[in-house]
Amino acid sequence: MHSTSPRPRGTARALGLPLALVSAFAFGGSGTAAKPLIEAGLSPLHVVWLRVTGAALVLLPLAWRHRAAVRQRPGLLIGFGLLAVAGVQACYFAAISRIPVGVALLLEYFGPLLLLGYIKFVQRRPISRAAAIGTGVAVTGLACVVEIWHGLSFDPLGVLFGLGAACCQVGYFVLADAGRQGDRPVDPLAVSAYGLLVGAVVLTAVTRPWEADWSLLGGQAVMNGHSLPALVPAAWMVLVATVLAYLTGVVSVQHLSPQVAAVVANLEAVVAAVSAWFLLGERLGPAQLAGGVLVLIGAFAAQTSKPGGGGAEAEVPTDAAVAPADAANRAADVAERAADVAEDPADVAEGAAAPAR
Repeated sequence: MHSTSPRPRGTARALGLPLALVSAFAFGGSGTAAKPLIEAGLSPLHVVWLRVTGAALVLLPLAWRHRAAVRQRPGLLIGFGLLAVAGVQACYFAAISRIPVGVALLLEYFGPLLLLGYIKFVQRRPISRAAAIGTGVAVTGLACVVEIWHGLSFDPLGVLFGLGAACCQVGYFVLADAGRQGDRPVDPLAVSAYGLLVGAVVLTAVTRPWEADWSLLGGQAVMNGHSLPALVPAAWMVLVATVLAYLTGVVSVQHLSPQVAAVVANLEAVVAAVSAWFLLGERLGPAQLAGGVLVLIGAFAAQTSKPGGGGAEAEVPTDAAVAPADAANRAADVAERAADVAEDPADVAEGAAAPAR
């Protein structure tokens, strides 16, 4: 089994960008769905456990269908679960226990900047100017969205946890892209399914869910003054903000380059702020609205970047360019086999006697 066949750049972007936007919108609604559950009496950590474990259970059939992935790339699946699922959640909630939420969110979304550094200095691949500029503009806009100037308190451990969440976010994009590389590529759906399973196991040990009062899910929750069954935001958080978000997000990374997908992911903060405005009654100020515009500009600038070295965008631009190379490869294979037959005719008889696969 070999790496996935090259895709034309236009086709990859046409598929990847809409999926990245769906993922950003789905992830962005997680906080709006979680807040009524927290206000109803569940702790934030138990809400995270419910989110991840519920999604893992939903994706169990998908995990069983792709069970071969466990033998092919076990390290990739475990790493994705530890970093992209459990690590991001644990570090973020540890950070907000010590520093303001806005500052923690901004630190977590330094991930795209750290990702550019990883690609350039660790993977030694070129960074497009549009992606670098888009990342800087998006992070500046994010600082306005979270109004960082309202919570500039410095807690070294809290900042460390926030940067830890950013590093785990880098792991999300790097490992999602690594799934399609090498001689044993893994289906992105399998990466999401097994990543959530691993994350659920880790979070079970950390959050001790048996201590929560889960009967609260059978009651009512309040959203912007309106009462609704608590199962409604819980189902949205599991099915949309986790299952849909991870499935579309991982697939989008494998169609776009990680650096572009990471900048588009900054839209999550804008979606979170806007959804909180409409559904929770949390108003946005002028600076937050301006910041949202900057994030949009940054995401647009990044997705217009031209392919660098490697990644999904550095693939063969057209099918016409692929055909001559394939023909040359086939001709070389035929010549090589003919030479082998001429050198050792006994190999032909041995091959004919072997059972068909």
